[in-house]
Amino acid sequence: MDILIFGATGMVGQSVLRECLEAADVQRVVAVGRSPTDITHPRLTNLVTPDLTDLRAIGPRLAPFDACFFCLGVSSVGMNEPDYTRITYDLTLSVARALVQANPQMTFVYITGAGTDSSEKGKSMWARVKGRTENALGTLGFKAAYMFRPGVIQPMHAVRSKTAAYRAAYVLAKPFFGLMRSIRPRSIVTSVEVGLAMLTVARSGYPRPILEVADIQDAARRPANAGS
Repeated sequence: MDILIFGATGMVGQSVLRECLEAADVQRVVAVGRSPTDITHPRLTNLVTPDLTDLRAIGPRLAPFDACFFCLGVSSVGMNEPDYTRITYDLTLSVARALVQANPQMTFVYITGAGTDSSEKGKSMWARVKGRTENALGTLGFKAAYMFRPGVIQPMHAVRSKTAAYRAAYVLAKPFFGLMRSIRPRSIVTSVEVGLAMLTVARSGYPRPILEVADIQDAARRPANAGS
């Protein structure tokens, strides 16, 4: 498979990139972003572009891919709805529309969040905006579009969030991850499980377009040659 990754320098993106480079059936990975990753690998290309909302200059280079893993995102803390919408909805849809125009046979995988509001009418601002984004992605005409809704993500293999507050929170939470997994196993996934599950749905699909924590865990356990 040939894989595009948006947001490969973030915590989830770092893990997805790692699992892609570990996978025997991934021939090529292109990481698209405003800055390159700090990884050097013969199957990895960094494609740096200053404006992710306008991909016309690199559009032809985005066509020959089997899947796009879209891992970009920001915290809604301290943001108003218009600003959060511009980053979460407008940017995501701008990229997705460019990709589906370049190659409608691509599979698009979007990292969203547990508690996302598909009705778009709830009280939680971030959940409404994420729900609106999910709903729009499902109508664009990709071969398949999957929405990943992880709860708490336990970082593995020294991957780190770019957000200082999140890094501090993960340091404090680290001693409790094992306890959380034993008490509420459906509330937490590892960053490795997210990466493996993304590869699974790119290879062979999944019965549902929205993957909650249990689905992500299930997809991560499926062997590379498993069907949907």
